[in-house]
Amino acid sequence: MQQELTVTAFHGVVRLAQGGRAEVAPVVREAETRHGAGTILVFDDWTGRQVELELREGGEAPEPPRKAGRPKLGVVSREVTLLPRQWEWLNAQPGGASVTLRKLVDAARNANGAREARCRAQEAADNVMRVLAGDAPNYEEASRALYAGDYARFTELSEAWPGDVRDHVRKLAEPAFDWPDR
Repeated sequence: MQQELTVTAFHGVVRLAQGGRAEVAPVVREAETRHGAGTILVFDDWTGRQVELELREGGEAPEPPRKAGRPKLGVVSREVTLLPRQWEWLNAQPGGASVTLRKLVDAARNANGAREARCRAQEAADNVMRVLAGDAPNYEEASRALYAGDYARFTELSEAWPGDVRDHVRKLAEPAFDWPDR
Protein backbone atom coordinates (compact mmCIF):
# COMPACT_ATOMS: atom_id res chain seq x y z
CA MET A 1 0.00 0.00 0.00
CA GLN A 2 1.30 3.42 -0.86
CA GLN A 3 1.98 5.81 2.00
CA GLU A 4 -0.58 8.55 2.29
CA LEU A 5 0.82 12.06 2.36
CA THR A 6 -1.96 13.76 4.26
CA VAL A 7 -2.21 15.26 7.71
CA THR A 8 -5.15 16.27 9.89
CA ALA A 9 -5.15 19.26 12.25
CA PHE A 10 -7.26 19.49 15.41
CA HIS A 11 -7.95 22.27 17.87
CA GLY A 12 -9.09 20.33 20.89
CA VAL A 13 -11.66 17.89 19.52
CA VAL A 14 -12.55 20.00 16.46
CA ARG A 15 -11.02 19.05 13.14
CA LEU A 16 -9.67 22.17 11.44
CA ALA A 17 -8.26 20.80 8.21
CA GLN A 18 -7.15 17.68 6.40
CA GLY A 19 -4.97 17.40 3.33
CA GLY A 20 -1.39 17.83 2.21
CA ARG A 21 1.02 19.64 4.50
CA ALA A 22 1.09 22.69 2.22
CA GLU A 23 -2.73 22.91 2.33
CA VAL A 24 -3.03 22.45 6.09
CA ALA A 25 -0.15 24.72 7.17
CA PRO A 26 -1.93 28.05 6.44
CA VAL A 27 -5.01 26.87 8.35
CA VAL A 28 -2.83 25.90 11.33
CA ARG A 29 -0.91 29.19 11.15
CA GLU A 30 -4.16 31.18 11.22
CA ALA A 31 -5.64 29.04 14.02
CA GLU A 32 -2.51 29.43 16.14
CA THR A 33 -2.74 33.20 15.67
CA ARG A 34 -6.30 33.07 17.03
CA HIS A 35 -5.91 30.41 19.73
CA GLY A 36 -2.22 30.60 20.62
CA ALA A 37 0.87 28.71 19.51
CA GLY A 38 0.93 25.09 20.53
CA THR A 39 -2.84 24.71 20.84
CA ILE A 40 -3.23 22.95 17.50
CA LEU A 41 -2.32 19.28 17.10
CA VAL A 42 -1.42 17.91 13.67
CA PHE A 43 -1.41 14.17 12.96
CA ASP A 44 0.15 12.26 10.08
CA ASP A 45 -2.73 10.22 8.60
CA TRP A 46 -0.43 7.31 7.71
CA THR A 47 1.08 6.77 11.17
CA GLY A 48 -1.25 8.67 13.48
CA ARG A 49 1.76 10.36 15.03
CA GLN A 50 1.86 14.06 15.81
CA VAL A 51 3.92 16.08 13.35
CA GLU A 52 5.25 19.61 13.14
CA LEU A 53 4.42 21.75 10.14
CA GLU A 54 6.53 24.49 8.59
CA LEU A 55 4.46 27.53 9.54
CA ARG A 56 6.68 30.35 8.31
CA GLU A 57 5.22 32.51 5.59
CA GLY A 58 6.45 31.42 2.20
CA GLY A 59 6.25 27.72 2.95
CA GLU A 60 9.20 25.40 3.03
CA ALA A 61 12.71 26.40 4.02
CA PRO A 62 14.97 27.05 1.05
CA GLU A 63 16.92 24.07 -0.25
CA PRO A 64 20.64 24.04 0.50
CA PRO A 65 22.89 24.59 -2.52
CA ARG A 66 23.71 21.46 -4.49
CA LYS A 67 27.09 19.86 -4.01
CA ALA A 68 29.31 18.88 -6.90
CA GLY A 69 29.23 15.25 -7.96
CA ARG A 70 26.55 12.68 -8.67
CA PRO A 71 23.02 13.56 -7.60
CA LYS A 72 21.36 11.50 -4.90
CA LEU A 73 19.07 8.87 -6.36
CA GLY A 74 17.13 8.12 -3.20
CA VAL A 75 19.35 5.18 -2.30
CA VAL A 76 20.22 4.88 1.37
CA SER A 77 23.24 2.81 2.30
CA ARG A 78 22.79 0.54 5.34
CA GLU A 79 24.85 -2.20 6.86
CA VAL A 80 23.63 -5.79 6.59
CA THR A 81 25.22 -8.52 8.68
CA LEU A 82 25.12 -11.96 7.11
CA LEU A 83 27.13 -15.15 7.42
CA PRO A 84 29.74 -15.87 4.72
CA ARG A 85 27.59 -18.64 3.19
CA GLN A 86 24.67 -16.19 2.91
CA TRP A 87 26.87 -13.60 1.17
CA GLU A 88 28.10 -16.31 -1.22
CA TRP A 89 24.55 -17.27 -2.09
CA LEU A 90 23.51 -13.63 -2.57
CA ASN A 91 26.50 -12.82 -4.76
CA ALA A 92 25.81 -15.87 -6.93
CA GLN A 93 22.27 -14.66 -7.76
CA PRO A 94 21.56 -12.86 -11.04
CA GLY A 95 22.09 -9.15 -10.47
CA GLY A 96 24.12 -9.68 -7.30
CA ALA A 97 23.37 -9.09 -3.64
CA SER A 98 21.56 -5.75 -3.91
CA VAL A 99 19.09 -6.85 -6.59
CA THR A 100 18.37 -10.11 -4.77
CA LEU A 101 17.84 -8.38 -1.42
CA ARG A 102 15.44 -5.87 -3.00
CA LYS A 103 13.46 -8.72 -4.58
CA LEU A 104 13.33 -10.64 -1.28
CA VAL A 105 12.13 -7.55 0.61
CA ASP A 106 9.45 -6.82 -2.01
CA ALA A 107 8.26 -10.44 -1.97
CA ALA A 108 7.99 -10.39 1.84
CA ARG A 109 6.11 -7.07 1.75
CA ASN A 110 3.66 -8.46 -0.82
CA ALA A 111 3.15 -11.69 1.14
CA ASN A 112 2.48 -9.82 4.38
CA GLY A 113 0.65 -6.84 2.86
CA ALA A 114 -2.78 -7.38 4.42
CA ARG A 115 -1.36 -8.10 7.88
CA GLU A 116 0.95 -5.07 7.69
CA ALA A 117 -1.91 -2.82 6.55
CA ARG A 118 -4.06 -4.04 9.45
CA CYS A 119 -1.26 -3.45 11.99
CA ARG A 120 -0.45 -0.02 10.52
CA ALA A 121 -4.12 1.03 10.67
CA GLN A 122 -4.48 -0.21 14.27
CA GLU A 123 -1.37 1.69 15.33
CA ALA A 124 -2.35 4.90 13.49
CA ALA A 125 -5.87 4.90 14.92
CA ASP A 126 -4.60 4.08 18.41
CA ASN A 127 -1.99 6.88 18.27
CA VAL A 128 -4.70 9.44 17.52
CA MET A 129 -7.18 7.87 19.95
CA ARG A 130 -4.69 8.00 22.80
CA VAL A 131 -4.15 11.75 22.34
CA LEU A 132 -7.65 12.92 21.41
CA ALA A 133 -9.90 10.34 23.09
CA GLY A 134 -7.74 8.98 25.91
CA ASP A 135 -10.10 10.52 28.47
CA ALA A 136 -13.27 9.80 26.48
CA PRO A 137 -15.80 7.24 27.72
CA ASN A 138 -15.01 3.66 26.72
CA TYR A 139 -11.54 4.53 25.33
CA GLU A 140 -9.83 1.42 26.74
CA GLU A 141 -12.60 -0.92 25.65
CA ALA A 142 -12.64 0.67 22.17
CA SER A 143 -8.89 0.18 21.92
CA ARG A 144 -9.29 -3.50 22.81
CA ALA A 145 -12.04 -3.86 20.18
CA LEU A 146 -9.78 -2.18 17.60
CA TYR A 147 -6.97 -4.67 18.20
CA ALA A 148 -9.44 -7.57 18.33
CA GLY A 149 -10.79 -6.58 14.92
CA ASP A 150 -14.33 -6.22 16.28
CA TYR A 151 -15.78 -3.44 14.12
CA ALA A 152 -19.30 -3.52 15.59
CA ARG A 153 -18.00 -3.22 19.15
CA PHE A 154 -15.45 -0.53 18.17
CA THR A 155 -18.10 1.66 16.53
CA GLU A 156 -20.53 1.11 19.41
CA LEU A 157 -17.93 2.12 22.00
CA SER A 158 -16.73 5.19 20.07
CA GLU A 159 -20.22 6.49 19.29
CA ALA A 160 -20.31 8.92 22.24
CA TRP A 161 -16.97 10.54 21.35
CA PRO A 162 -16.86 14.04 19.85
CA GLY A 163 -17.92 13.73 16.20
CA ASP A 164 -14.74 14.93 14.51
CA VAL A 165 -12.53 12.69 16.66
CA ARG A 166 -14.83 9.68 16.28
CA ASP A 167 -15.08 10.06 12.50
CA HIS A 168 -11.35 10.56 12.01
CA VAL A 169 -10.37 7.61 14.19
CA ARG A 170 -12.90 5.37 12.45
CA LYS A 171 -11.53 6.40 9.06
CA LEU A 172 -7.97 5.60 10.14
CA ALA A 173 -9.11 2.29 11.63
CA GLU A 174 -11.03 1.01 8.58
CA PRO A 175 -8.18 -1.15 7.18
CA ALA A 176 -7.84 -2.81 10.61
CA PHE A 177 -11.06 -4.73 10.19
CA ASP A 178 -11.81 -7.79 8.07
CA TRP A 179 -14.51 -6.88 5.58
CA PRO A 180 -16.54 -9.56 3.81
CA ASP A 181 -16.03 -9.77 0.07
CA ARG A 182 -18.62 -7.65 -1.69
